[in-house]
Amino acid sequence: MPSVKTRYNTAMPDTPARIHWQAYEHEHVEREADWYWALGVIAICAALTSVLFSNVLFAILILLAAVVIAMIARTPPELHDIELGERGIRIGDTMHKYREIIAFWVEPDHRDGPHLLVDTTKVLSPNIIIPLNDTDPDAVRAYLLEHVEEREMHEPLSHRILEFFGF
Repeated sequence: MPSVKTRYNTAMPDTPARIHWQAYEHEHVEREADWYWALGVIAICAALTSVLFSNVLFAILILLAAVVIAMIARTPPELHDIELGERGIRIGDTMHKYREIIAFWVEPDHRDGPHLLVDTTKVLSPNIIIPLNDTDPDAVRAYLLEHVEEREMHEPLSHRILEFFGF
């Protein structure tokens, strides 16, 4: 299990200067060969149907998407360093500054353990879901309350659908 590090502010000993932990970007699900066969059969059937309706470009897009999905499914997730600091939330090499964060919510009763939900103004990553692993959810909540508004949120439906299909 990844380690959790908390450094405390020397001016105020009860307030951490930053909270640091590691988490995988998603839960990896090993696929059996049957899953890849099913993906291929579905993609070929959809592509053939598209060709029958005279849409060859869409058929190529379907086949290309199936290849990309298969490649992504085989790739194990990366382990990211996550840090709550004075400037914002850093996930790996990406910094989400507090001025770009609309609100947050710590969900302690998530089915996979406690998670931090972050709503941002960024177009490519508007909703961020961060597993807290062994990090104290109350410490994370207290730290973020100093910088960002707390608002009750739930995991987006699109994320639940992707998790259902194992992505």
